[in-house]
Amino acid sequence: MQPQISREEAWNLLCEWTQSESLRRHALAVEAAMRAYAPRFDGDEELWGATGLLHDLDYERYPSLEDGHPRYGMEELEARGYPPELVRAVASHADYMGVPRETPMEKALAAVDELSGFVLACAYVRPDGLEGMTPKSVKKKLKQPSFAAPVDREELRHTAEDLGVDFDEHLATVIDALTDRREELMGTTAGAEPAR
Repeated sequence: MQPQISREEAWNLLCEWTQSESLRRHALAVEAAMRAYAPRFDGDEELWGATGLLHDLDYERYPSLEDGHPRYGMEELEARGYPPELVRAVASHADYMGVPRETPMEKALAAVDELSGFVLACAYVRPDGLEGMTPKSVKKKLKQPSFAAPVDREELRHTAEDLGVDFDEHLATVIDALTDRREELMGTTAGAEPAR
């Protein structure tokens, strides 16, 4: 029997390690998308949510991909007794760690991580933010190479395919998940305890 994961403890841990409001928002967005996908794959919503919330735990402190992120975060999560499947998902979301994605939770984390950031970037340039956003409008931005240029478009499609979800459906799932939490994601209250 795995111990119950406390969402409040996970949030406090994230805030202890991450001061950047934009990084906290990213974590909240990935958490929302992971929670949206958990029921589809018979996953534990708390476990999936915590995985999304904590996947970049150490990025602000140890951004080096060679010897930093996500290694320090994984050590901290292990030391605090987080489930091994959460720690492994954190490792697998970073391609350079060489940990293959095997479980639906690992595949979902990889699929929603960059996409959540891209959807938020789209929302920031829309008058209505996330409200009324459609997969079509996100796909239009994906075709503009200069928009959020560092985002690998092929990787977004590949990770959705690896998860076994149609790309348009994947976009809709992430958009809906983020729209449900739009006030905390688009406002200036990223430090506040999110509503459930």
